[in-house]
Amino acid sequence: MTKEQVLKVYQEKFGNDTPEVYASPGRVNLIGEHTDYNGSFVFPGAIDKGMVAAIRLNGTDKVRAYAIDLNECSEFGLNEEDLPKEGWAKYIFGVCREIVKRGGKVAGFDTVFAGDVPLGAGMSSSAALESTYAFALNDMLNLGIDTFELARIGQSTEHNYVGVKCGIMDQFASLFGKKGHLIRLDTKSMEYQYFPFNPEGYKLVLLDTVVKHELASSAYNKRRESCEHAAATIAKRHPEVKFLRDATMEMLDEVKQEISEEDYMRAKYVIEETQRVREVSDALERGDYETVGAKMYETHHGMSKLYEVSCEELDFLNGVAREHGVTGSRVMGGGFGGCTINLVKDELYDSFIADAKRQFKDKFGHEPKVYDVVISDGARKL
Repeated sequence: MTKEQVLKVYQEKFGNDTPEVYASPGRVNLIGEHTDYNGSFVFPGAIDKGMVAAIRLNGTDKVRAYAIDLNECSEFGLNEEDLPKEGWAKYIFGVCREIVKRGGKVAGFDTVFAGDVPLGAGMSSSAALESTYAFALNDMLNLGIDTFELARIGQSTEHNYVGVKCGIMDQFASLFGKKGHLIRLDTKSMEYQYFPFNPEGYKLVLLDTVVKHELASSAYNKRRESCEHAAATIAKRHPEVKFLRDATMEMLDEVKQEISEEDYMRAKYVIEETQRVREVSDALERGDYETVGAKMYETHHGMSKLYEVSCEELDFLNGVAREHGVTGSRVMGGGFGGCTINLVKDELYDSFIADAKRQFKDKFGHEPKVYDVVISDGARKL
């Protein structure tokens, strides 16, 4: 939705004031999956889809918010006991509360917002929403909060008001995004580096299975425990190992008899994925997208066979990509449904998409959704 459309709705709801307009993007992650809680690297980029909000201070201690896409209103105060009942409003309320907890002064405001980040497709619509309001309030109220702390405000909102124990990648990517660049974030040191991503002659496209298998949250916790157990076992011999990111395959093989086969497989995936991120970093600096693609396929194999977080639908789409000579394809996100992210040569794009839709529908009864994405800028005032 454009700035003009959001302004128009704002004026219909709240009168002819001229609000400020802010936007924040969703994100994709090229490689580095299930690595964040292992102290390793992630490799996200902001995309050309996100949230747009019109905001104006209203001189009260109340927030009046309207979600354009849902056609729902919410009004709430700024104290802890004022938690709104609407799920989407909790994100805005949480951002306000997290700013207050850090000593920032938040005033009441009127706002409308809309987004074109597909919900539930793994592009982090919730982080885009949090980042929009954190960035906007920081700017409008001259709070002087640094960008990293704005990302932590979004993350804390998820933890404390939504009940999702997420890492920081989504909010980080939404705030730090830079057109034509991916960001390698070291989740242990929080150091980050931009890498050029200008795949001329290729498109980046997500194929959404539109399925979400129930396993996700319990399976996530179980895998996290496997990784922590493997790291702790290695640390008995190598005290410098705090996370699996610090371990090598040689160290893991030393303790193979002391851990379960399942823990071994999970740890092997993480150690190999850490190495793949390093190789992709080098490949991007050379502009070598064929190597990037090969590493994406390796990640898919690891997530499917070692980490076991893929599913039949994702493996099927990955197989179609391989048959079509697509440069790179893998499951993106936590797994058990959601999207594959695909790096496709321009000349193969039309036939790949047409065949993927047809074959998937023949097998599963519905077509996957298709989202072309372009790597774009992070949170900003429009």
